[in-house]
Amino acid sequence: MKFDEFLKSVSKIENIPLPAESSQFKMSPPFREKLQEAQKNQMKNARSAGVVALFYPDENTETKLVLILRKTYKGVHSAQVGFPGGKVEASDASIQHAAIRETWEEVGVPEQEIEILRAMTQVYIPPSNFFVHPFIGVSRATPKFKKQDDEVEAIIEVFFKDFISEASVVTKTVSTSYNVEVAVPAFQLNDHVVWGATAMMLSEIKDLLKELL
Repeated sequence: MKFDEFLKSVSKIENIPLPAESSQFKMSPPFREKLQEAQKNQMKNARSAGVVALFYPDENTETKLVLILRKTYKGVHSAQVGFPGGKVEASDASIQHAAIRETWEEVGVPEQEIEILRAMTQVYIPPSNFFVHPFIGVSRATPKFKKQDDEVEAIIEVFFKDFISEASVVTKTVSTSYNVEVAVPAFQLNDHVVWGATAMMLSEIKDLLKELL
């Protein structure tokens, strides 16, 4: 899809009710509900993070979405695909500001070039005890990406047409942070498997955008 057509389609995005949890749960891992129930007490002290689903025109004015592959490290999100973004710091004016700041830090898109169109439904992440708040954003200029080397292994540029296609939804067996292999619903994007909280957020974004197209 050409980016000007995409912008025209999303111009009324604020007027559409969010698909919310009913959409997210379509991509929820089978063990998620049990984990969330087990962490009821910890949830009261969960931290907040903000991420941006950033759409932009490539050099041919085709619409793309940027994701990141995280570095391999000793942590629950090691080597996983996610959105650019991160935890809210004391210096952040809001969760949205944190999402924009972290996107600039992780993939190099200047804060002033990121325009937020819509806040989406938050998702709780049991392994790290975070509430993640996703935002749909756009950059009207073609970004010159620069990855944050200590946190980002690779920048993944996904064509909008591939993201919105039903062929991108698959079932994959993955190894979880609890050292258990399990079959989960996932997105297959650019040869990367995207599952868990990121897939849940992508599902709501996809369902909302499909209503506008």
